[in-house]
Amino acid sequence: MTREERLAILGPETVAAIHERVAQAPDSSPELVEELRRIMTHSSRRYRPLRAQGRNDAEEE
Repeated sequence: MTREERLAILGPETVAAIHERVAQAPDSSPELVEELRRIMTHSSRRYRPLRAQGRNDAEEE
């Protein structure tokens, strides 16, 4: 989704409120950034789709 699409869906007031809230958040520690980087970079290697595990969505319910 592009910025323009988000703006059209959420509206300028909501986007501005989100930006203000994000600006209030403290900076992340280097340790947290490294941990998140590992999760985001290698997540596809850790988890296989349910079909690849021999299961389907109906079995989860």
